[in-house]
Amino acid sequence: MSEVPSGKNKVKTFLVCVLAATFFWLMNVLNKDNYSIKLNYPLSVEFDNAAFVPLQPLPKRVSVNVSGNGWNLLRKSWLNFNASPVIYKVNNPNKSSYINSTTLTDQITGLFPDLHVNYVVADTFELSFERKIRRIIPIRVDSAGIDIPPGYVISSIINVSPSLISVDGPISMIRTYPDTIRLRISAPKIQNNFDEILPIPLPVSPLVEVSHRSAGVSFEVAQYLNPVPPKP
Repeated sequence: MSEVPSGKNKVKTFLVCVLAATFFWLMNVLNKDNYSIKLNYPLSVEFDNAAFVPLQPLPKRVSVNVSGNGWNLLRKSWLNFNASPVIYKVNNPNKSSYINSTTLTDQITGLFPDLHVNYVVADTFELSFERKIRRIIPIRVDSAGIDIPPGYVISSIINVSPSLISVDGPISMIRTYPDTIRLRISAPKIQNNFDEILPIPLPVSPLVEVSHRSAGVSFEVAQYLNPVPPKP
């Protein structure tokens, strides 16, 4: 007399059949052509960054609509985690206001020889560059604003280190920077030698590179001596 399969064995048998059917269905589907999907692919915009500054963030990815065999699409969309970015070169940054989608499509086509590139989704392709310049700005101390109490005097030169800083950035912003930066010392009633690090009062911008954000200021302070009265 044969044994009747238990309920647990029936469930296992059912699951095996479902998995097998799913596997064969998936293999059949992936072997077919003319599927179409949208890929989100890394993009690298190259330009002469020694001479130009982008005024807005450059696009990091590009959306591409491609079609082809199911296996190839699966490999590109799910399995290609370390894909090299598409390199788009901007030869004339001061004359380029957008990424040429036709040129970009041709470049992407070369990366996907086993797929057909239908079109590039051009939604974040605006570009804005400005020529980069450098200025050297001297750092000085507002000596008239130093609070020295009566009977005391600054008895040495006022040392500033660094005494010059460089600022690099888009020409329209760098032109607004002052010709000389003056540091203010806010300490009251200075009676002893002064040696502190002071912040350089410049605006912070991701578009501007500043060589130093602070400067050391030091000087000596001495007290007047009361004159000795002459002997009678």
